[in-house]
Amino acid sequence: MKIALVGNGAIAKLVSEFCATSAGRLTVVAALGLPSDVRSVGKHPIVQSLAELLAFNPDLVVECAGHSAVVAYATPVLEAGLDLVIVSTGSLADAALWQTVRTAASRSKGRVKLPAGALPGIDALSAARLAGLTTVTLRSSKPPKAWKGTPAEKTHDLDAITEPTVIFSGNARAAALTFPKNANVAATAALAGLGFEATTIMLVADPGITQNVHHLEAAGAFGSMTLRISANPSPDNPKTSHMAALSIMRLLENEASAIVI
Repeated sequence: MKIALVGNGAIAKLVSEFCATSAGRLTVVAALGLPSDVRSVGKHPIVQSLAELLAFNPDLVVECAGHSAVVAYATPVLEAGLDLVIVSTGSLADAALWQTVRTAASRSKGRVKLPAGALPGIDALSAARLAGLTTVTLRSSKPPKAWKGTPAEKTHDLDAITEPTVIFSGNARAAALTFPKNANVAATAALAGLGFEATTIMLVADPGITQNVHHLEAAGAFGSMTLRISANPSPDNPKTSHMAALSIMRLLENEASAIVI
């Protein structure tokens, strides 16, 4: 299977390394980068336009470049009839973009595929939705340094935090749009469960942890569940979880496997 990447950062690097170990079943053929990207994170070439990327005739395109990349490339990739993996699920909190992507997917031979990312239990949450959910709450905690470069810097002195501090509390739509580089899990929980308005999110800066900790609670006709994961940050980007990259690898592994779980 030929994979094309949109992005040339930390996640693209991990995905490229994984595909290189897949015994030829998964091959990254090219990546769409920024003009400043002069060196590829893998052995594949970097191109500067979507037309150049699609000229490699990929079977699947993986977006791992942020919200702006979804805005720019989701529709044309789908119009080309290709499957699209959207890693930046937080972008879909934009109601207009979500509708645009849904419309493009409905008219395409390709499908949009959303990896679980750093969040555990997405399969259980989406299954529980079929019976009816009543509440979904997600508390995401990261070390204070992981919130640098986000709006939290304007409301909190991150270097002075000495105890767990809630830096955001609200619904999943507001969380994903306000913290686009840190709250993809909020959007994923919303898309799998009750939707953006009805999913409650708390974002926490905790100086007592070195990992990214996500605590998901849900209740409904199925019963109730509580899931917690303490995930190591990405080796190259403390703002994201290594598990987020691993979930993309799992999705790609399933794409190339005869047996899927």
